[in-house]
Amino acid sequence: MRTRLLPLLIVLMAGVLLALGFPLAVSVASAQQQEVVVDRIDDTVRFAALAQFVSDGEGVEDERLSTLQDQLNRYYSTYGIHVGVFLRNGRSHLARAPQDWGVPPEGEGQQAFREALSGRRSQDPPQVWPWDRDGRLVVASPVVRDGDVVAVVLTDSPTGHLRSRTLRGWLLIAAGEAAAMLLAVGAAFRLTGWVLRPVRVLDAATHDIATGRLKSRVAAAGGPPELRRLARSFNEMADNVEGVLEQQRAFVADASHQLRNPLAALLLRIELLALELPEGNEEIASVRTEGRRLAQVLDDLLDLALAEHSAADLELADIGALAAERVASWRPVAEDKGVRLMGNGGAVTAWVDPIALSSALDAVIDNAVKFTPRGETVTVAVASQGDTTTVVITDGGPGLTEDELVRIGDRFWRSNRHQNIKGSGLGLSISRALLSAGGGRISYEHHEPQGLKVTLTVPRTPPVPTV
Repeated sequence: MRTRLLPLLIVLMAGVLLALGFPLAVSVASAQQQEVVVDRIDDTVRFAALAQFVSDGEGVEDERLSTLQDQLNRYYSTYGIHVGVFLRNGRSHLARAPQDWGVPPEGEGQQAFREALSGRRSQDPPQVWPWDRDGRLVVASPVVRDGDVVAVVLTDSPTGHLRSRTLRGWLLIAAGEAAAMLLAVGAAFRLTGWVLRPVRVLDAATHDIATGRLKSRVAAAGGPPELRRLARSFNEMADNVEGVLEQQRAFVADASHQLRNPLAALLLRIELLALELPEGNEEIASVRTEGRRLAQVLDDLLDLALAEHSAADLELADIGALAAERVASWRPVAEDKGVRLMGNGGAVTAWVDPIALSSALDAVIDNAVKFTPRGETVTVAVASQGDTTTVVITDGGPGLTEDELVRIGDRFWRSNRHQNIKGSGLGLSISRALLSAGGGRISYEHHEPQGLKVTLTVPRTPPVPTV
């Protein structure tokens, strides 16, 4: 959720900063240009005042004209700004610097000149941007004598310095925007962390409960009030669910335990009754078989209830050695049935409850040997894969269909093809409960060319303490 929420917040904050930054950048550029334009207006007004009392007429030499020309020359040499006092026809001039410069025949210069001829200062020139390398500022002011416009002072300024100042201002704005963006990203990280921390804790607790660690709870601290209320409601729900499951397990365990004594007495009476019947009676043999099967079901139910109720006592164990021990224990049974039982794998460690894993292995190996025909092989292989360790049991039996693979591991489920083979249908359910208590899992798939492949997966990382 954080990877989806954080980019959204960052994009929104970036949009706000850009929305503020663009107008500010335009304002900085306008302010820089306005400062230059005002300075040029002051210069043109000053030159217009000097030219107001210069005799008109081309080629007239007097002291005032000489002073005006000297002022324009020094102005041009100092600032590099083209300046001239031009008569109304635009072709004649009183003074100019440099001497080869005149009124542009078209463009902004011509427009400013015509506006000044009408008796008003030229309008502000178009905005100059840092990328306008050929941009220039043209400002014109009229020279008025006796109420008439007799000449125009025209300045044409380079914009390199103006563009540099504007660019520096923009760089400062960009630096400020970058700093603000970094602060905003940091604030977004803190905000999303504060909001989503209870969600992560709630997700972890939900996963723990889903995998069998029913004691896991959420600490109702931190985060928005709504999430704190959700955490308290979740804890209440978890308490109720744990109570219902505890009652169910207690009922199964008590029922299994209480039924064992009457069943044992019933089997004893069946044996006494068999003494009164002829030897080899088929009915009494069938009753004995069903009685023993019922006793096995009750024992398995009690084991399942204990497996689901007991907490796993995890420790770092050598899975290779543990699997080799179970293979050695089951090898005589396999050899008696004519099945080869083989184990392979070195020293691989994982965090498990050794007793629970041994019991799960016993149930799976028992099934593999039971359903593997004479002359075939059952293999138990141990390997490590990243953060997990796997124990893979493969057999050469008839295997299962796709529909049967979906059902395998369900309580009391047995394939219709194997109803005549001894079993209660609870062994794999017990294995799953034992593994789940320690954070492990069991999976089933086809084994090529035939048979079933059962994979027991246990974690190599130490358990995380529950809240």
